[in-house]
Amino acid sequence: MRVKAVMGEERITLSELKESLTQVEGERREQGTEMSYELRRSIDHVNHLAKISGEKSRALVEELLKMEKMKPDIAYRIANILPRTRDELRAIYAKERFTLTGDELDGILSLVAAHL
Repeated sequence: MRVKAVMGEERITLSELKESLTQVEGERREQGTEMSYELRRSIDHVNHLAKISGEKSRALVEELLKMEKMKPDIAYRIANILPRTRDELRAIYAKERFTLTGDELDGILSLVAAHL
């Protein structure tokens, strides 16, 4: 399949991608067409990594974006990885020019725990 033009861009989480790919997989099976190697690998990848539903991941991103010092890139990364410890969260913020306090880290971790 060749892509001729990009019609638009939208950020989505891995969980939302999983729902989209599951739908595509179902359509292909109904039609009886074979899935490409790349599509099968993509489906396996998101099935392995997506831990929560698309609705929960989108809600988590929206709540994270309301926080101070939160960029969209980081919010989506947190929703995809779902860190459970301060060290995992610090690794996500490692490239940023600022550091978070313990209370800020705990606030983010409590949001993540509430959406699991």
